[in-house]
Amino acid sequence: MREVISIHIGQAGIQVGNECWELFCLEHGIQSDGMMPSGTSNGAGHDAFNTFFSETDAGKYVPRAVFVDLEPSVIDEVRTGVYKQLFHPEQLISGKEDAANNYARGHYTVGKDIVDLCLDRVRKLADVCSGLQGFLVFNAVGGGTGSGFGSLVLERLSADYGKKSKLGFTIYPSPQVSTAVVEPYNSVLSTHSLLEHTDVAVLLDNEAIYDICRRSLDLERPTYTNLNRLISQIISSITTSLRFDGAINVDITEFQTNLVPYPRIHFMLSSYAPVISAAKVYHEQLSVPEITTAVFEPSSMMAKCDPRHGKYMACCLMYRGDVVPKDVNASVANIKTKRTVQFVDWCPTGFKCGINYQAPTAVPGAELAKVKRAVCMISNNTAVAEVFERITHKFDLMYVKRAFVHWYVGEGMEEGEFSEAREDLATLEKDYEEVVAEAIDIEAEE
Repeated sequence: MREVISIHIGQAGIQVGNECWELFCLEHGIQSDGMMPSGTSNGAGHDAFNTFFSETDAGKYVPRAVFVDLEPSVIDEVRTGVYKQLFHPEQLISGKEDAANNYARGHYTVGKDIVDLCLDRVRKLADVCSGLQGFLVFNAVGGGTGSGFGSLVLERLSADYGKKSKLGFTIYPSPQVSTAVVEPYNSVLSTHSLLEHTDVAVLLDNEAIYDICRRSLDLERPTYTNLNRLISQIISSITTSLRFDGAINVDITEFQTNLVPYPRIHFMLSSYAPVISAAKVYHEQLSVPEITTAVFEPSSMMAKCDPRHGKYMACCLMYRGDVVPKDVNASVANIKTKRTVQFVDWCPTGFKCGINYQAPTAVPGAELAKVKRAVCMISNNTAVAEVFERITHKFDLMYVKRAFVHWYVGEGMEEGEFSEAREDLATLEKDYEEVVAEAIDIEAEE
């Protein structure tokens, strides 16, 4: 058995979590109260569910997930929502006062009281696993709980479960759209710990996903639910092979092996295709070559950066549905001929493919049309450095004036941490430059 434990931190993490668990329940045919209608086992043995759900003696399936927030209001929506009977009450942990967009509050003062309770729940979930694959951690780095408390949880997880994979799905600040003034501070401080304590971090960006919704789904005013449904399809695709069988299975540890050339360079871009509305789906072909080309489009990227400005070090293509290896190989060969998709010189193959026979599931009432096949791409591209450059630029503008710093210092943080985290990010940007430059140096030497 290969189990995965999900940890949803802060408002963004929990709201993404809601959409994910709705999708997982639909994929496995589990009702909102955790029961399965008798006689409808989806043709898969009981192994499939156990990745994400554990089965109780009463025949109920309980998600292997912990929801944590420092304030109660967001979790109360889960406690009173459609899926209130699905989750174990002890897995929904909420504090009394929130982190107030302040990294230091989430990390040092308010977060410190609740972190042991949270890790205790995680340990209980881990104890009942027979072969724990790793953790999926969902948070946003702009706010207080997601950044401060998220970093704290990650630090403790790497102390307790050092060998297990930790995948972060992290919502980064967008270039234009912002929900907090101090986002640059929080993001720089928490990226500092994402660098150390996650094995793979997938960057997501609201603005990029808004644009995808506007362009591909014809939604004039996308809501967070629309964005989160797209994100949930990506997370579903990443773990499909653990839950269903296919021609080429991809394990979570395989991601790391194939996508992370150097331990620090583990910030990934993700994209998904086909993102298409029900109105248009009948007029499209959506063949394997078409959807493969679509995931490499700059406009499909779920973070605002242009992959054409950088080079790919590796990319992982997870196909699902009605896909045969022959088509995949032809599509990949076709992508390699394109001028716009450039690989670094030292990575000749660069593609990792997974094929799974489980077609993507459409959520009833959602905008995404039901399709026979889909592909999700997680890629490691040096253009990700653009995201960090934007944040550090904004950070510098505020930090030169020491604006808002007193709020962080007042919560028990030292000013030195700001400059330390800032230097760490500067080094990361350098690392990305060097990865592209290495090849040029070799040529020069020759």
